[in-house]
Amino acid sequence: MKLAIYPGSFDPITNGHIDLIKRAIPLFDKIIVAIADNVEKEKGALFPMKQREKMVKECLKNMNKVEVMRFKGLLAVLAKKTKAFAILRGLRAVSDFEYEFQMALMNRKLAPQTETFFLMPSEKYTYLSSSLIKDIARFNGDISEFVPEVVERELKKKFGFR
Repeated sequence: MKLAIYPGSFDPITNGHIDLIKRAIPLFDKIIVAIADNVEKEKGALFPMKQREKMVKECLKNMNKVEVMRFKGLLAVLAKKTKAFAILRGLRAVSDFEYEFQMALMNRKLAPQTETFFLMPSEKYTYLSSSLIKDIARFNGDISEFVPEVVERELKKKFGFR
């Protein structure tokens, strides 16, 4: 079985993330969307882990072949444990490449049975990031075309807008 892991903090999940998952579905037998439970990042996270997991599951509930899970620790360890064929990563711009390239090489060293696959986002999501979404939402900007409805609702609630 060709299993892929798509890791991230998903704080929050965006339409760019979902686009990447949808385009990866035909390439793999199963995709695990792995929400990183990173203690350092958690301190700066807008949404707690349980809420991020709930939103991701809600957004992906109708996608066959997709499973959502949390993970702690090294991605390479999860890749070995699940016998993952691939790690999925999105590349929005050249600036993403250096960091992602280093991570891919380290993951190859730690989990040689797993390859990293880079997917480019659809053009309409190239500039999209969770950080930008949070900034726009913080000032009650319109984020409706960038995130699923459940995420928009939770962001408005978080920042005190209805």
